[in-house]
Amino acid sequence: MPERLLVLAVDIDNDLYRKTKITGPVIGRKAILTAAARLALADPQETDANTMFEAVKKYDELKKHGYSVQVVTITGAEKEGFVADSELSRQLDRVLEKFRADACVLVTDGASDNRVLPILRSRLKVNSVDMVRMKQAEQFENTYFTIIEKLKEPHYARIVFGIPAVLLILFAISYYFNYGWQLPVALIGLYLILKGFGLEEALTQSFKGLGFSIYRMSFVFYIGSILFFILALIVGYGTFVNAMQTQSGLDAVAFISYGIEGFLLIFPISLVLFLIGRVTDLESKNMKYRAIIQGTYVGFAMAAMVLLYLAAIWITGQIYFWQLLLFSAITLVIGYGISLASTFMRRKAVRRTKMKDKQVINDIGAYVGRVTDVDSNKGFLFVKTDYGNVLKYDIDRISNISDRIIIR
Repeated sequence: MPERLLVLAVDIDNDLYRKTKITGPVIGRKAILTAAARLALADPQETDANTMFEAVKKYDELKKHGYSVQVVTITGAEKEGFVADSELSRQLDRVLEKFRADACVLVTDGASDNRVLPILRSRLKVNSVDMVRMKQAEQFENTYFTIIEKLKEPHYARIVFGIPAVLLILFAISYYFNYGWQLPVALIGLYLILKGFGLEEALTQSFKGLGFSIYRMSFVFYIGSILFFILALIVGYGTFVNAMQTQSGLDAVAFISYGIEGFLLIFPISLVLFLIGRVTDLESKNMKYRAIIQGTYVGFAMAAMVLLYLAAIWITGQIYFWQLLLFSAITLVIGYGISLASTFMRRKAVRRTKMKDKQVINDIGAYVGRVTDVDSNKGFLFVKTDYGNVLKYDIDRISNISDRIIIR
């Protein structure tokens, strides 16, 4: 018997919905031709329309050779990353429930193969990758128009126009208040650290997940957290400037330590208010496991701030070295206690949650399998893949439990 094949076109940034309001998945030859035609009329230069037409062509060829075949277009999200991958995974699962394919033929323009292929291969074989290349794009004179079209997309526009604009504004503000070039350079360095270590996306998703609303109790705590954070910055900067004006003979490290000391006097209040608001939101959504993780992160952050504060006041000569060692040891013991308490609470939450037969996906949205057993005492989660393999994961790798389980 010939294999049951799935011809799959992928629109990872969901241009189909943004330009035609057609939602994925689009299943079947007739539906895809209609969607591709509407997308081509909305934007004749859109490569996703050509990818969909190519998928239909490949479907017709395989049909003639006697294969049991279906053609489908799935879509991601405008914000590429975890959100887009999760949506691709959800739509692919829905398609496979209706059409149990043995293998897949991926039709792509090559833009996001490195993201799409791992998601597909976690669910079924990929027999072929058909690359669609626009002939006119190979000509040098059309490169200009290709770049112009890309700059209209929000993701690229933020990089090309947004970042230089922010830099110009920072230098203008710094010049106006006579801060010099150090402040803008420090802020740029902070941004590059967040970008380089992959923290930017995590922070963006965290702020999106806050769900600011005056109708929620958490709104008051979030506003308070922001106000105290701003106040902490003002106090820290004021302490830094005052030290430079009144303390003579100190080096740059001592001045910075004074600034850190002033900042850390207020900032913990901001962090505690943020934690209360976040836990309130998660509890209202019945996401107790995630609330425990949030509390753990804040606990570790508080311990790290205490160590930083101790180092700052030791540098400025306010405590002796033996006091630094003693208080640091006490802080580390408290941090270890937070770790033990977090582990206990997470395992308790796992025992109380019905996890058997739940789907397990990883943090890029790729399907892993279904839960077969949980050993909460030893801290292991057993997951059976579609190929019959049983994988063992540490419970600490769970980042969220809802209708699905997300593991890192």
